[in-house]
Amino acid sequence: MKRFWVLWGERYLYNPSLIQKILSLLLLPLSWIYCLLAYIRYRRSVPKSLGIPIVSIGNLTVGGSGKTPVVIELAKHFEKPAIVLRGYGRQSSGMVVVKDKSTILCDVIRSGDEAMLYAETLPSATVIVSEIRERGIAEAKAMGCEVVLLDDGYGKHSIEKLDLLIAVPTPNPFCLPSGAYREQLWSGKDTIVLMEKVAFQRSVSIKKPTEKMVLVTAIARPERLDPYLPEVIEKIYFEDHHFFTQGELEMIVERTGATSLLVTSKDLVKMSSYKKLNLSVLELSITLDETLITTVKDYVNAAKN
Repeated sequence: MKRFWVLWGERYLYNPSLIQKILSLLLLPLSWIYCLLAYIRYRRSVPKSLGIPIVSIGNLTVGGSGKTPVVIELAKHFEKPAIVLRGYGRQSSGMVVVKDKSTILCDVIRSGDEAMLYAETLPSATVIVSEIRERGIAEAKAMGCEVVLLDDGYGKHSIEKLDLLIAVPTPNPFCLPSGAYREQLWSGKDTIVLMEKVAFQRSVSIKKPTEKMVLVTAIARPERLDPYLPEVIEKIYFEDHHFFTQGELEMIVERTGATSLLVTSKDLVKMSSYKKLNLSVLELSITLDETLITTVKDYVNAAKN
């Protein structure tokens, strides 16, 4: 039931039916109130330096935007980066140091899937999850990191930072609950909007492909994968951050006759202990525009002084 409502909500926000469009219009008064409150919160916030350069990578809308591979690629351009994120979907609370400069310190249950993907992909990065981002940033500074990459931090207006926003096309320009926007692009806020095929390019490869693959994924707006997919015999979507059990995956293989399950890198970190499963991996990589890399480095160097 939860999966049904999550997928229904994603269709409502990004690809609405006629009934959903009518519902969206009926909810407009609530959206105006929501957006006004978000604007007041922004105007009342005073950005404060936390003593370390901070670059936020995020988007204005709910749901996925592909920010994780952008964060990963940016982190590769620094010697001692830290990634600080909330850790959605994790079964823990408070601040958790997922990885120091060399060692992964907890499992995916405590870290959440995105944090573990960062930890496994970036050997020199420190990864910290914390609902209170300021606490995670302070810990990164204490651990000797040179820059914090703040995952999805646009709305943290009280933190002094460089904001990078990934543009997410949507036919609905309204704030929640009529549309997908958590906030608008507020005037006076120094922000760089990243357009795909301008600021970055995506490329996809399939690791260990087989003849009869079934796509199984638990990412937000999974239809985003469609342009990059090879031929698959079925697509099975779970709610974002879902923790798979080996039993439910084995049942999918048995029912479909799949020769392998096709998963994303984010899904793989939650399946790697299931040795009996044959997994193919949809590996997404990003190439960043050199001008963007220079802009970020210039900001970080200036913020150090």
